[in-house]
Amino acid sequence: MRLRLVDGGDLALALAAALDGGTPVAPMPESRLLGALCVAEPVTEPDAAVVVTTSGSTGEPKAVVLTRAALRFAVGATHQRLGGPGDWVCALPTQHVAGLMTVARAVIAGTQVRFARGDLADLPTATGRTYLSLVGAQLDRALGDAGTTSKLRDYAAVLLGGSAVPAGLRERASAAGVNVVATYGMSETCGGCVYDGVPLDGVRVELDQGRISLGGPMAFAGYRLRPDLTAGVLDGDLVHTRDRGQWLDGRLRVLGRIDDVVISGGENVDLAAAQRAADAEFGEPAVVLLAVPDERWGTRVVAVTTGPITLAEVRRRLEPLLGRAATPKELRRVGELAYTSIGKIDRAALLRSWAGKGEYGDAG
Repeated sequence: MRLRLVDGGDLALALAAALDGGTPVAPMPESRLLGALCVAEPVTEPDAAVVVTTSGSTGEPKAVVLTRAALRFAVGATHQRLGGPGDWVCALPTQHVAGLMTVARAVIAGTQVRFARGDLADLPTATGRTYLSLVGAQLDRALGDAGTTSKLRDYAAVLLGGSAVPAGLRERASAAGVNVVATYGMSETCGGCVYDGVPLDGVRVELDQGRISLGGPMAFAGYRLRPDLTAGVLDGDLVHTRDRGQWLDGRLRVLGRIDDVVISGGENVDLAAAQRAADAEFGEPAVVLLAVPDERWGTRVVAVTTGPITLAEVRRRLEPLLGRAATPKELRRVGELAYTSIGKIDRAALLRSWAGKGEYGDAG
């Protein structure tokens, strides 16, 4: 069978048909990811229902094949953890797995899916048991609007994924009466499969020297027409991530990416931990830390900001917390930060921008 490209508005009907044995579907991705779908080639994976694109941490476009069985398992496990099926509101791009799964949950459960703008300006009022998925930036903005916050209180749960929950955000939501559930997963696991640090029933988490692997029936079938890439990630039903983690009081704590640990001047620097310290000190995302190649240091930590803060102030406030190796050695001021379509800081874009010229910078 050939792959069927669909837009967000047509996804629910197309997905229902695919789950019933029809043509596998692919939500229309960003143009730069379209080639990974290989639309002209037949889909040969048994039981394939959806192909969703991702660029992962490397920036290399890939197409993730999700089966009917994986989707049905993921949806059932989610509803079991949340207390039962309900309607879903999709406020995320459906070309990403988080948006796709809000639609899949409603389709598989036979409930209603409604759509909302990313800024939640048209967020529907919850009727009965209703769920919503957001990323941190969306929830942060929503909590600043009394009307939107009031609506969020009536949702049975607001799933929050996409990246680590920003410091203080969950506490603000809880104080406002919003029931937030932090999720962890990836495109290759049908989205979030660990909720509030606890794996969904039937999901297992393995740590190998801190590297997280996620196993269970929600695992993907492989990367489309890329067995070479698949072999490096998928082992049976075990998906090897590029994330680091640890168990803390019986819950999985995600520490950051394996790639976040860099060597600067002979010292290991945990860039994710440094970023958390910067967020706590300056607010999120006032100062974004990056690691760039350096002939002298091997790698040097640098900072990007949109605000008036100076390198001297950044260094004065962060060095006592991070040590010299992890403290930024240069700062650049940009007009705006780069974000992905689901609200994550786009570090790859910021690194490309760093290599360019024309930005104001301090060096020390």
